[in-house]
Amino acid sequence: MTGATRGSAAEVVRLMEEFSPFNRWLGIRGVSAEPGRVTMAIDPRPEHTGDPVRPALHGGVISALIDTAGGAAAWTALPPGENVSTVDLLVDYLEPGGFDAPLVAEAVLLRRGNRVCHVRVVVRQGERLVAEGRAVYNIHRRRKEKEEKD
Repeated sequence: MTGATRGSAAEVVRLMEEFSPFNRWLGIRGVSAEPGRVTMAIDPRPEHTGDPVRPALHGGVISALIDTAGGAAAWTALPPGENVSTVDLLVDYLEPGGFDAPLVAEAVLLRRGNRVCHVRVVVRQGERLVAEGRAVYNIHRRRKEKEEKD
């Protein structure tokens, strides 16, 4: 999220909710945040439908929630002035998402290296496990700090 600044883990979640017009349109909201661990949710709406016959949520809604929560979990573990971008995202869809309850994504930072962060995300709807995701995020440092290290 280039151009955004933040402080605490709660501030990261607030930025993820408000900074991206797409996240605002989806209705992604923060539930809890601490360094390396973030929970975010979406209240499904009819315009999130992917399969109107079942009906079921569009997989892109679920993957966007996974990516946003995962990116936030990675970002909360970085010092101010650093941020992240998605390098790789893998989603396993386990059950169709419905419209009866919020989708809740729990993201946990598994490893923070010098250049990338690895995150695992679990998405539930009520008691049902809807999806699991794994993501890798590239760490971006401020140019000034980067030049001083080179």
